[in-house]
Amino acid sequence: MDLNNWLRQIHCGLSVAFTVVVILNIIAMVQEKSTVWVGLLALLPLGLLLVTGLHLFVLPYAARWGGR
Repeated sequence: MDLNNWLRQIHCGLSVAFTVVVILNIIAMVQEKSTVWVGLLALLPLGLLLVTGLHLFVLPYAARWGGR
């Protein structure tokens, strides 16, 4: 598996992780047990989603610039 397919798989897994963390955050807020770390827990997968998503977004343009 090459790097691009590997990044796509990681991006997909991160989106699932982010969704689960957001759902847990909503449950904690409804139960009024929300703490700071529950809210900040969503930032890790979100930041990684940003990095992998930007990479996947730039891939077609980089291929065009590279002359492929």
